Amino acid sequence: MLFTTPLIALLAVVGSTVATPLVEVPEADVSHLKARVSPTNMVQITSATDYCMIVPKNKHTDIGDSEQPGGMTTYCSKPTDPSQGTFASNFWKKVTLKNGTGKNGKAYIQLTGCINPSTCDRLNPSDGGGQYDSSGGSGGKGNPQGSVCTGYASYVELIEPGDNRACIRCCQDKADCPTNKDTQGCPAVIPGTYTGCD
Repeated sequence: MLFTTPLIALLAVVGSTVATPLVEVPEADVSHLKARVSPTNMVQITSATDYCMIVPKNKHTDIGDSEQPGGMTTYCSKPTDPSQGTFASNFWKKVTLKNGTGKNGKAYIQLTGCINPSTCDRLNPSDGGGQYDSSGGSGGKGNPQGSVCTGYASYVELIEPGDNRACIRCCQDKADCPTNKDTQGCPAVIPGTYTGCD
């Protein structure tokens, strides 16, 4: 009897470690995660004095000529990364910030107004302008491709140096950031304040 109790205890210990079944761990669903956005492929609107926009990467380039892979970059009023360019404090001559609610009740934020195109050496002051956006371009992947507006689902931006005008809107609903009116100019794409830009 003296030997059976320790033997049973030993078998219980050995049996519990050997008999432990392996537990399968399911793979994590990471489909909701997004890739980190390049600091030179994003826009942002925090205020009328804190914003980022897409501009041509090369000096004195027409917007339309920049619309190719590698032809665009990000300029900010307050850059957060050394790869971003810096807008002069007087880039906007007159600017209006507006927060609103769109067609389907979702939020948007926008800047509209008059610019001093000669303060940004990326722009050609006589250029008729063009559009950058997050859902237009080849295959609807944006122009520049993969570009985003921080904190929003989509954006549309027009810079019209020849008319001393620019506009940008970041939207939670793509319907509030139309990309099919790019030849109609800022007032048609993003209604706002453009008086005195001439």
